[in-house]
Amino acid sequence: MEKQVILNIEHLKKGYDGLEVLEDVSLQVKKGEVVVILGPSGCGKSTFLRCLNGLEPIQQGSIAIEGIPVEYGNKNLSKIREKIGMVFQSYELFNHLSILKNIELAPIKVQHRNPDEVRKEALELLKRVGLEEKADSFPRQLSGGQKQRVAIVRALIMHPEILLFDEVTAALDPEMVREVLDVILELAKQGQTMIIVTHEMAFAKAVADRVIFMDEGHIVEEGTPEEFFNHPKTERARKFLHMFTFDSIKKKDSQSS
Repeated sequence: MEKQVILNIEHLKKGYDGLEVLEDVSLQVKKGEVVVILGPSGCGKSTFLRCLNGLEPIQQGSIAIEGIPVEYGNKNLSKIREKIGMVFQSYELFNHLSILKNIELAPIKVQHRNPDEVRKEALELLKRVGLEEKADSFPRQLSGGQKQRVAIVRALIMHPEILLFDEVTAALDPEMVREVLDVILELAKQGQTMIIVTHEMAFAKAVADRVIFMDEGHIVEEGTPEEFFNHPKTERARKFLHMFTFDSIKKKDSQSS
């Protein structure tokens, strides 16, 4: 049976002060699909995610989740954002609140859910990501990887239709990256719809149903991980992948010397 399209982006244009950041971007995402967006720094990947969540205004085009328009400044935007969770590379946790309070805040205040039920679910989710014992800790007492896992739990507890991940391992030490990526891989296995911006090539290969390659505000190429990584169709994608291969060789050489 054909999966339902839950996110529809048509002819999206976005710019700042006359500079085009996104130019005529169209994309559909189906329920349960994991879409990974790759591309060089500054190509518009993070801006694209921020537009999808209504954090940035767009100049042209349309974004709709389950047929509901996502529009910057819309009075119903907070309701729409319950359907589109976002996890940032900077965690965005409240330092004066405990981990449990950080997670409970939105479902209780925004969704008006029963506090006891929210607390029970929050503890279950923390257990799922290996952080149940950190419920009463504060963000300053956690490592970067632990904070990022808390940020993922905080997004999940809102029961979003789709999760957006914006370079969530970019600020982490290398040894902390794996613990965050493992959580996202587990979500993919459970059928969570996700759009992931990342520079982790091996992770992209493992988690993606579809790879989108962007450059200079355009979608240059898209395909399955096997197609993109083994048989890229465009010269620009080949150059991009070659640079990552070259960088990984340099890292190995420096580690062995």
